Amino acid sequence: MRFLWYTIAGFLSGILGGMGMGGGTILIPLLSIFYKTGQHTAQAINLIGFIPMSVVALIIHFKNKLVDFKHVLMIILPGVFACVLGCYIARAMSGDLLKRFFGGFLIILSVFQLVTELKNIKKQN
Repeated sequence: MRFLWYTIAGFLSGILGGMGMGGGTILIPLLSIFYKTGQHTAQAINLIGFIPMSVVALIIHFKNKLVDFKHVLMIILPGVFACVLGCYIARAMSGDLLKRFFGGFLIILSVFQLVTELKNIKKQN
């Protein structure tokens, strides 16, 4: 039965990852809350799962000519640097603190998305 739940979690995160929204926004909470996986482990599993999902999504986006190469390096270079820094910061935190930061990030992101969408709805009316 546990295999089925992991498969469902992978399926849901794959859909979001393929859409470019980051499957970790669903996979990490599923693993840490419902499957009682430690926060560091859940985030590591997410990163490992992200590799094949992102390769497939990127191939499809290349075929659909949705990749803008003019800005790729300007995003990748600082992103790689920040990734290394973030790994060291996350490793230095306790799992509980990391979970709180991730939860706070999701709340802030949700509020930002909601406010942006409400502004768009007002503009349309």
